[in-house]
Order: sequence, then C-alpha cells, then structure tokens
Amino acid sequence: MKKNFTRRHFIQKAAALTGSGYTAMAALGMIPAAPVRATPLRGAVTGKKVLVLGAGMAGLAAAYELGKLGYDCTILEARNRPGGRIWTIRPGAKETEINGSLQTCRFDDGQFFNAGAMRIPHHHASVIKYCRELGVPLENFNNVNEGAYYYSASAGQGPYANRRIRQRELHNDMRGLTTELLAKVMDKGSLDLPLSKEDKQKVIEYLMAEGSLDASKLYKGSARRGFLTPPGAYGEAGKSAPVPSLVELLQSGFLDAQFYRIPEYTYEQQSTMLMVTGGTDRLTEAFVKRLPKPIVYNAEVTKLLNTENGVRVTYKNTAKGTETEQTADFCVCTIPLPVLSGIEHNFSSDVSRAIDLIPHNNTCKIGLQFKRRFWEEDDGIFGGVSRTNMDITQIVYPCTGYFSKKGVLIGFYNYGGTAERTGNLSLADREKMALEQGSRIHPQYKTEFENSFSVAWQKVRYSQGGWAVYPPDVREKYYPALSRPDRNTYFAGDHTSYLTAWIAGAFEAASQTVKSIHERVQRQGS
Repeated sequence: MKKNFTRRHFIQKAAALTGSGYTAMAALGMIPAAPVRATPLRGAVTGKKVLVLGAGMAGLAAAYELGKLGYDCTILEARNRPGGRIWTIRPGAKETEINGSLQTCRFDDGQFFNAGAMRIPHHHASVIKYCRELGVPLENFNNVNEGAYYYSASAGQGPYANRRIRQRELHNDMRGLTTELLAKVMDKGSLDLPLSKEDKQKVIEYLMAEGSLDASKLYKGSARRGFLTPPGAYGEAGKSAPVPSLVELLQSGFLDAQFYRIPEYTYEQQSTMLMVTGGTDRLTEAFVKRLPKPIVYNAEVTKLLNTENGVRVTYKNTAKGTETEQTADFCVCTIPLPVLSGIEHNFSSDVSRAIDLIPHNNTCKIGLQFKRRFWEEDDGIFGGVSRTNMDITQIVYPCTGYFSKKGVLIGFYNYGGTAERTGNLSLADREKMALEQGSRIHPQYKTEFENSFSVAWQKVRYSQGGWAVYPPDVREKYYPALSRPDRNTYFAGDHTSYLTAWIAGAFEAASQTVKSIHERVQRQGS
C-alpha cells in the first residue's frame, strides 16, 4: 500500500464503489450504523435566543432539543404547515407549483399517501428513538414483495418483453440459471481458484441448493418461482409455467439495470423496514405538540445576516404581505440549498459555493385513488413495489387498510432525468402517463380509477428538489463548509449528513448542531 494512502483516501475509494461513504464506513464497522448521542446534554441556559429556519424534521428536532436546554427558540416556516418534505397528502391538501399549477386533493376521507419520506430502516436508531419518546407508533413497511410485478417495456423480440411477471419468477430463474453456469465452470475445472477437491464439492453443493439445481446440476425450475395453477387438494399438484432461458430473459430486457440495481439490495432498504402508523406526518405533529412556542407560518425568509453578536433575519408574511425583522444569538438554518441560494446572506465564500454548487435530485410521486383495491383482490399483492423500465419506474402499494373498499397507491415514484421529464408535464398529463403506463401492469386501472394528486418536488416552491446528491468529489469539495458554523449560523438537514434523503439524516444533523451550539455557549459562559 502506498505510504500516502490515508484513511480519507480509503473512504473515498470505498464510497466510489458503494455510492455512499456512510454505507461503506458502516458496513466496514468504521462508524455505527446511525449514531445517536449516547449522553444527554446537560446544563440549562437562560437568555439565549435561537432562530430556527424551517419546520422540517431537522428544524423541529433542533428546536425541541434546544428547548429542553432552556434556549428561547422561534421557528420560522415559509409554508402554512410543518414537516417540509415530510408531507402526507390527505383530502383537501393544496399545492401551487412554481409554474402556477394548482391542485387540491380529492381523496375520500381516510385515504392518503406519503409524498415524501415513507419508510424507516430498522437501523436508523435516531428515528426510532424519537418515535418511542414522542409516542408515535410504528408498523411494518412491506418494502419487498416477491408477489409484485416486473414489467419490461421493450422493443426487442424477447418472449417475456411487454408482459408482467412476478418478481419471484425473475429472481429465482436468474438465481438458478447463473448458479448453473458457475456449476458448469467448476465441473470443467475452469475456475481459477486454489480449491481442494473437497472445497469444490462444498461450493457445488451450495450452488445446487442456492439455485435449486437438479442432480445433473441443471436448473429446470422449482416451486420457488410459483405456479400457473397453485397446488391444492384432490391430487392437484400445481402447474408451473415454462422456465425461460437466460437468452430469452436477456432479449426481453430483464437483464437491464432497472431490474437488478434495485434499492432493497442496499443497506438502507434491507428488511425490516418500518413506517409511521397513519402517515409520516404523525411524527411531525408529535414534535409540534412538544414545542414550547408555536411555529411562525407563512414566514418566507428574504435575508439572513450574521452580525457581530448574533444574527438578523428578515422575513415576509406571505399571507399578509408584511415584513418583519428578528434578531437572535444564533440561527439554525435548515432551508433547502436550492431555496437558500436565492436568499440574501453574508456567508463566507466557501459556504456560498457549497449552497450554489451541491446538486439536488429531481423526484416525483403521484397518488392514485381507486374504487376498489384490485391489486389485493385480483392479484394478491399486499404491500411492496412493482418495478418497470417505463417512466413511472415503480408502483408502491399501501401496506395498511387491507380489505378496505378503496385505496390509494403510488402510481409513479421516479427521480433524476425521468423525474425531470415527469415534472415538466402538466398535472393532467402526469395523471395520463401514470394511468397509461400503469395499466400495462394492471389493466384494472381503466375502470377503477377515481382521482389523483401528484408532487414534483423540484416544482415545490420551498423545496425545489428532493435531496442533495453527493458524488465523492462534491462531498470532498463542498460538504465540509456546511458541517461547521458560519460565525453564528449553523446548518442542519439531511443535506448536512451522510444520510441524505432519510429522516435520520435530519435528526443526526440536528443533534450535532444542538451539541455544537450548547458546547459553545457553555465555553463562553451562559
């Protein structure tokens, strides 16, 4: 190893391979999975004012924790609701996008979907800690359902293109076909590994079990992939569908990245996943009830200045048209970077560059209300996700309300360039796309659909994007500026963590910010 190959270089190389420095370090045991402050901060203070900009999860958690320590916290929120990207769409919800498109949710009472965060990894201890502390119930989020579908929209000639297949079929067929290939390689002695005869036999036995190979080490299908006609009584052994060849799957598009580069393989989305019972906004509401002061809503920040002894913030009341200025000893700024970029400030040059140059992902979701839960009644799908290479990308089925008469499923959840195209469509055309493409997987769409509500986060005025994107070079160049205070202003949010796009990222960032402020005050003397 090169003498100058440092720990930081190693983490960067690992991050390039895994896509996340956090994931790489956690998997290697270099950091805990989701660090939670082990020892509560002590020492109450008086007379210290803090302005918290934004009532998203980071802002709520920061104000909640600072309030425990005696700080006088005021939250300024530009929207007329708390939560930020924690937004559960319920009947009557309204949104006017940046381009002026207005929509109102027309779901039936009791119907909803989470337009933002909807799932919680079991190892995100900070989120589970707050849910326990605030009395917010959790239940299972069914992130993986082998009974859901894959659909490859392909112009190719493969026999399995443009038809839905159960995920268990593709998963088990690919597992069987690839283990058969490796078993053949080992039989021919073509595997260039120093293995003894006994070692080779152990590997072959493993491959046969893993891939459900027969005694000839061939994959001819198994009950794992399901049945055309399921087994039952009176001698009905079950009828299986023909097993496709590897070439047929390749020609049908199922070896494309959309079908193997899937989230549930990542550390963050492995089972068990959880969700807030009744909608993620229940967690937001629990925080709001514990705050010592009410949130100031419709407060659009127009200027944020560090001063010699604190901060000065100017905001306008978007409901009344008035302008107000407030001062405080410190500011905790959780405003999303694309929005913060347009606010007058006097930050240092490295902070300004970070705000302007850290990219944010586009992402879109649509909730579709149907007259009946046909995915359960007709297709036996209870929760989980169907995936496709069409622009809708995925269909997310509700994990609650089984056997209810009606239901809302997420008709598309996409990101990146696909979400940019989707967000640029009119509201009517987004709905049209969701219905046209979704009906290729579920023909029942055409007769069962009632109404929809779509959210393109890059079009939402006080978000202007989904989550920060940190390729290794961006993380190295710009992230450090946001992980420390700029004089009397501290930055918090999932974009100031290694857990971007997760609630835990907001909580971890808030925790570090509170700790940093409190230690500074204690050093100076409260």
